[in-house]
Amino acid sequence: MITVKELHKSFGKLEILKGIDIEIAKGEVVVVIGPSGSGKSTFLRCLNLLEVPTSGEISFEGELITAKNHNINATRRENGDGIPAV
Repeated sequence: MITVKELHKSFGKLEILKGIDIEIAKGEVVVVIGPSGSGKSTFLRCLNLLEVPTSGEISFEGELITAKNHNINATRRENGDGIPAV
């Protein structure tokens, strides 16, 4: 299960992600669509913590992966190439 709560991402004054909330069950297929520049890639990069969200929470299998003391590299080793594998 992937849970995203109030995910925000800004680059300077430009707010790209504006409070995204979603729960994705294991095995569920999700498609992210939208026009160019709408934040699709930024959202996926935040899910994998390739970009650090400005605010909000991302949990993977019940573990808060956006916590400041969370070791994302250990989680990646345990679960494969990506968190989540997108």
